[in-house]
Amino acid sequence: MNSDSLIPRYQLVLFLILLLLSAGLGGLLWHLRERAHERMLVGKTSTPTTAPQVAPLEQATLMVARDVDDTIGARALSLPLPHEPSARARALLGELLDLYAEPDSTHPVPGGAASIAQVFLLPVGGSANLESKAGGGFGTAAGADTGPELAVVNLTGTFAVGHPSGLETETLTVLSMCATLHANLPRITEVRFLVNGEPRATLAGHADLTRTYLTGDTVLQQ
Repeated sequence: MNSDSLIPRYQLVLFLILLLLSAGLGGLLWHLRERAHERMLVGKTSTPTTAPQVAPLEQATLMVARDVDDTIGARALSLPLPHEPSARARALLGELLDLYAEPDSTHPVPGGAASIAQVFLLPVGGSANLESKAGGGFGTAAGADTGPELAVVNLTGTFAVGHPSGLETETLTVLSMCATLHANLPRITEVRFLVNGEPRATLAGHADLTRTYLTGDTVLQQ
């Protein structure tokens, strides 16, 4: 046999080494693939199947304006309301404005719940520098455990710009918001309004937003 046709020994050894390495890498890749598949199956089985917790339904009273006779009347609804007072106040006003934004509203006002930027509750007498506090945030501050409270309602500029202009319609919006807060959170005896965190002279040219509204002075006709 011609010795030139034989494969050199070192090449044969190198070939066997490469073959073993290829087999080892193939096995490793298969093992990694199986582990990844197992982790995927575990992730699927451990995914929560229960719905997220939502606030329980509670009986609430919305004081709804009626343009046809310029009155404000009570409407009882079952609503999911948070427990924290300022969050509850914001949710109540949001529901009221959602009613006003409906096509068949008795008091058509665009904007809905998104028009309520923030609601803060403070002890009566703690309303100094409202615009700076609203701009920097009150945090979670609320009124004292007992005693009357002032609600600071921070409206969006979009709501003020889009609100229908007129003394009656603006007044009904403001008074219905005050009445809704007091009907569900009786400790709220005063209400102040800001727009984009700052004082504003009127809502849409007529209703005075520079004053503090006393909820006890609001005359409601049902």
